[in-house]
Amino acid sequence: MRSEEARRLLDDDESTLEARASGTDSACSLKPTPLPKVQLGILCLLRILDPMNFSQIFPYVNQFMIDLHVTNDLSKIGFYSGLESAFACSQLLSIYPWGIFSDRFGRRPVVLVGVAGLAITTILFGLSSTFNTVMLSRGLAGLFSGNVAVIPSILCEITDQTNQAFAFPFFGFWWPVGAIIGPLIGGFFSNPATRYPRYFDYDFLRVYPYFLPCLLVSSFSFLAFVTSWFLLEETLSSKVEKPKTAPRSYGATTQAEGHVAVPISHNLSQLLAMPIIRALCTSGCALSFISTSFDVIFVLFCFSPVSAGGLAFSTSEIGFALSVAGGIAGLLQVFFMPMVLRRVDHAAMYHFCMKIWPYTFLALPLLNIIARHGVVAGKDQLEVRVTFILWIGIFLVLCMARVAFLAYSVNMLLMKRYAPNSSSIGSTTGLVQFSICLSRAFSPAFASSTFAFSNKMTFLHGYSWVLVMAMLGFLGCLFSRNIIRESSK
Repeated sequence: MRSEEARRLLDDDESTLEARASGTDSACSLKPTPLPKVQLGILCLLRILDPMNFSQIFPYVNQFMIDLHVTNDLSKIGFYSGLESAFACSQLLSIYPWGIFSDRFGRRPVVLVGVAGLAITTILFGLSSTFNTVMLSRGLAGLFSGNVAVIPSILCEITDQTNQAFAFPFFGFWWPVGAIIGPLIGGFFSNPATRYPRYFDYDFLRVYPYFLPCLLVSSFSFLAFVTSWFLLEETLSSKVEKPKTAPRSYGATTQAEGHVAVPISHNLSQLLAMPIIRALCTSGCALSFISTSFDVIFVLFCFSPVSAGGLAFSTSEIGFALSVAGGIAGLLQVFFMPMVLRRVDHAAMYHFCMKIWPYTFLALPLLNIIARHGVVAGKDQLEVRVTFILWIGIFLVLCMARVAFLAYSVNMLLMKRYAPNSSSIGSTTGLVQFSICLSRAFSPAFASSTFAFSNKMTFLHGYSWVLVMAMLGFLGCLFSRNIIRESSK
């Protein structure tokens, strides 16, 4: 994106930047500019789509691989269930092209094409009957989801520094909402002809047992498409009619003797030459790799039999657990995050969140130990008392993970604070976002393969994946410590 179009995210003159460094914000004394409520509502609706489409397959993806007969060895399912790498790789490759298209043709047409493509490819996934078609449909879905970076650009263009303190947290809240809805739909509506024969006993749904959740998610995307078609307005300055009056100033420029001074935008090599920017990129890459790996491994861990080190959960139970995780994330974002950010140094909080990850992975085997002590003899189910204790443990582990996930929001604030100037916000954000998407593209395959390899090994009784992920978590702490070191200079 052109950094000029991202100025409203951080459009302050030198005195405002200095005030931010000292922990103050001059915008607090300004009367907030009224927000375009309809436009903000549409952006929040669009915000839900990406996590919903990404996560709705998690509860049933392992069973889907079994149904496709990709392997007869259940311990090898992890090799194939990491297909979300196809989604993430396509999204990574398409992020910058979608940004270029939005700069040339406008934000609105790019958003409409992306949402329509996402709706169609989700339907194709539900109609897939081979592993190759599954991979193709998820790859196409990631391709159309690559315009996810265009939506925050619209948010930047409809807000200024007086109202963004409300708009950005409110906008961010809807990501965990999508993460709640997606697993619920995938968990409760997969294989409906077998689970709910009274309502869905149709031959079509027996042939395509995962079509219904895909249809529901696709319908939501179609609703967003229709709403955006009629109500979403273009915000790219070159595509909207120029106002007759002078444009509103958001503090991006300083005026002296009638002339406007615009900060010089930094290029890629100049940004990478800055230690703090390099630290944000490497740490963001580590955060994305570790957090995405946790999501993949948690699903595999829940799906695996108790004897194989898992919890033997059904698809509906996995979907419920993932929705609980989304609910925890939403509550933390709304109630916990603003309070802590006002009292704690952002770099220190980021490092604290990163330090939680290794202990989160180390806590997962404890859940299996609890489950092993509660298996009913001769049956593949748990005692009621043990089940209750197990869900308490799951809740605590998910709380740890969602607190660690708050590092994403803090990373965004750190990018905003340490961007060299207002004209470099777009390039700085794009660079860090690329680092995040890069690791997200490969971590699902790595995590699922590591889990599958561990189940075949006797080393650490099949828990070698815990050792690997914990070590990566501690390595991530070293990267986040660099941010504290560089920010203190």
